[in-house]
Amino acid sequence: MILDGLLTFSGTSNGATGAPADGLQTDAPTTGTQVASNIVDLGLVGLPPFASGAGARDIGVGDDPQLKLSAIVTTAFASGTSLQLELDGAPDNGVGAPGAYTAMWHSEVFLEAALIQGAQLANVPVPRVLFEQVLPRFLRLRYINVGTHTVGDIEAQIVIDRIDQIIGATGAMSGYPAGIVVPN
Repeated sequence: MILDGLLTFSGTSNGATGAPADGLQTDAPTTGTQVASNIVDLGLVGLPPFASGAGARDIGVGDDPQLKLSAIVTTAFASGTSLQLELDGAPDNGVGAPGAYTAMWHSEVFLEAALIQGAQLANVPVPRVLFEQVLPRFLRLRYINVGTHTVGDIEAQIVIDRIDQIIGATGAMSGYPAGIVVPN
């Protein structure tokens, strides 16, 4: 998987500080609704932004291959009830900051038992702009928690290629338990 720090929602790699940031690439959402550590700015460097959305770069929605939203549990969650993800987009407010956000995508609600290491919470193409939505310059990811998670990390970003290997109940890729040898 190819990772780009400028397209990363989670972690401190882009200078984010405080909750829910938990590591260079991970967030640890705990309770209530929390915004991921980083907001992705699609503004073009060197071009003036406009409130109408001009200056936001095309991230290839509808292209083949299309950029994907990826969110993977890197440390299993415990003690909470459930977690849901939401991707929001906002236009430039005219002074280089986000305007009003519009929800563009919601994940299913993941119960605590499904939040195991390696679980993919988002493996969808970056959504198209909704009908009558202004072209977003800013994208943010929100964590909607029910209960209070005492532990659990997520790595979230926009990627060109994601890992689509099946994760088994044991957390092993392909579902094979450790030690299984498949002859060629």
